[in-house]
Amino acid sequence: MPFAFLAAGGDGHFDALLLALVATIAGTKLLGEVAQRAGQPAVLGELLAGMLLGTSALGVLDAGEPVLRALSELGVLILLFEIGLHTDLRALARVGPTAITVGLVGVAVPFALGVAVARALGLGMMPAVVAGAALTATSIGISARVLSDLGQLRTPEGQVVVGAAVLDDVVGLVVLSVVGSLVAGAELTLSGVARTAAPALGFVVVAVALGSVAIAPLFRFVERVRVTGALGIVALGFALALAWLAARAGSAMIIGAFAAGLILHPTPQRREIERSATQLGYFFVPIFFAAVGAAVDLRALASADALRVGAALIAVGIAGKVAAGFAPTWFRGDKLLIGLAMVPRGEVGLIFAQMGLAAGVLTPAQFGALMLMVVVTTFVTPPLLGAVVRRRAPDDGAAPDASGIDDLVVGTRARREG
Repeated sequence: MPFAFLAAGGDGHFDALLLALVATIAGTKLLGEVAQRAGQPAVLGELLAGMLLGTSALGVLDAGEPVLRALSELGVLILLFEIGLHTDLRALARVGPTAITVGLVGVAVPFALGVAVARALGLGMMPAVVAGAALTATSIGISARVLSDLGQLRTPEGQVVVGAAVLDDVVGLVVLSVVGSLVAGAELTLSGVARTAAPALGFVVVAVALGSVAIAPLFRFVERVRVTGALGIVALGFALALAWLAARAGSAMIIGAFAAGLILHPTPQRREIERSATQLGYFFVPIFFAAVGAAVDLRALASADALRVGAALIAVGIAGKVAAGFAPTWFRGDKLLIGLAMVPRGEVGLIFAQMGLAAGVLTPAQFGALMLMVVVTTFVTPPLLGAVVRRRAPDDGAAPDASGIDDLVVGTRARREG
């Protein structure tokens, strides 16, 4: 009988897995709460929990364990699905060329600076490319939450940040797909990059075009099925199916999950779908963050090389995003506020770093340097934004949705207190 060992008290491997899950759930929730009490996003507490539980500290959580790795990958898919659900492609048109300029410059400048600085510090080409790619990210969940707390989400600056962060998500996912192919051995040439980017862009375009036509009748039918949770389960199944199709099409699974969210964003059932995804995300997404934290070698993080590279990446990471805020010279608003709001790398930067480590491109010290960059850029954003926000009337309409990505990344305490 396949589950006979459960009745017999389990085996050592299953016992260790249960212990790791219990410790991960408890640790991420506890330290996530601590982080929120300190005015920081919950994701930072979840990262810290993973570091403490990892093999370089308490030795409870092994990020390489196959079951935990699978659960972590499901967490990434749910997270990208949620980001897609929050992405309104029409937002780019509403905020116009200002957001597009900020978004594109906010990808190109940090990437170029990151590669240049990493190469100058002695990193090989592929580690430098992964470092530059990680610097392109902007965490829309964290940025939107901080702007909402400051009453700036509905201001022109806030709308530019949201539009630019949406564009960063789309371009960043293409960059991630390209870098994933490069670390797998593809040649670093213009034609090679184009061949890698084309499936990612093409898949999103085709999936959104076809899905927008086909998905509405499907969900109208599902809505008539009076089974509790049917709508959310079908939506998540749709996201997983598109993730599988993306992988079969030569793109990344996260591209498929993100495309599923884009397709479902305009549907009338989006709120219910988001609630269902969030409920699952409460379990799976912290496992991803904890697994990333557990992969950090604390001794390597404290090494001179990691601190040296990490400090340089932090400097260019902040400078590149702030420069992007000043790129639209015609915009008359608070450009420094826009640039600083684009700084936090959060969960998207973690995905880049984890990919580089899993592919063997990054050494533990280099991974530690990227982790340091992600954590510091996420930590410094709230106080820096608070320092530059001018006296403005608070935005009463800036309250976030009842559930969603800000819950998974930032946490619920900020919502209750906001």
